[in-house]
Amino acid sequence: MFKTVLFPIDQSREAREAADVVIEIVKKYGSRLVLISVVEEPDKDTSSEEVMASPETVAQLLESAKSMFAEQGIQTETIERQGIPAFVICDVADEIEANLIVMGCRGLGLTEEGATESVTNRVINLSPCPVLIVP
Repeated sequence: MFKTVLFPIDQSREAREAADVVIEIVKKYGSRLVLISVVEEPDKDTSSEEVMASPETVAQLLESAKSMFAEQGIQTETIERQGIPAFVICDVADEIEANLIVMGCRGLGLTEEGATESVTNRVINLSPCPVLIVP
């Protein structure tokens, strides 16, 4: 059912919590697991804490996640890209023919404007495959 699962990761608590769901899905369906992290350029409206701006930070994060999944007996592939996270995630999902994207949910607030600008919301609207959001 879920032959290829794409798991976008960042340094958020929500991504760490979503990893447990990814482990269950991958083990249950024998899925191929692809981890992706996006190096993004900060803009004037984004704090440095919210931005994955360093390639070294992203590489270290991917290596750490890969080790964590290996401890669970799950082999992973890793992809590091640069760009706007939501667009990159959806492009990669299309490239690797992902059957599912699993993401942690990060709220930007309860305003309609904040919700429409979130990476999660953009991925939901642009994804070429189903998206599972882990609260």
